[in-house]
Amino acid sequence: MAMELTIVARIEAIAGQTELLKAELLKLVEPTRLEEGCLQYDLHQDNDDPAVFLFYERWASRELWQVHMAAEHLKAYREATSGAVASFLLHEMTGI
Repeated sequence: MAMELTIVARIEAIAGQTELLKAELLKLVEPTRLEEGCLQYDLHQDNDDPAVFLFYERWASRELWQVHMAAEHLKAYREATSGAVASFLLHEMTGI
């Protein structure tokens, strides 16, 4: 039986690119929530530093999350935000 996977992803915009990054991140929410295995997909923006965004995600399995990572809407996001992301940190986690 596949184990549920939690993803915490922190994305920070390059100075002057916050609104572009935010708009592109928001485009990911609806199609991702419709994907097989997506249990939760929530986007947050830091209250003190609006250039920092965080996704909190729950997936039915790592395999289904990997399918998500290859999705066309993520490819389009990567193209649209090329040069706009200062940092991207991703944590794959399992509940204990």
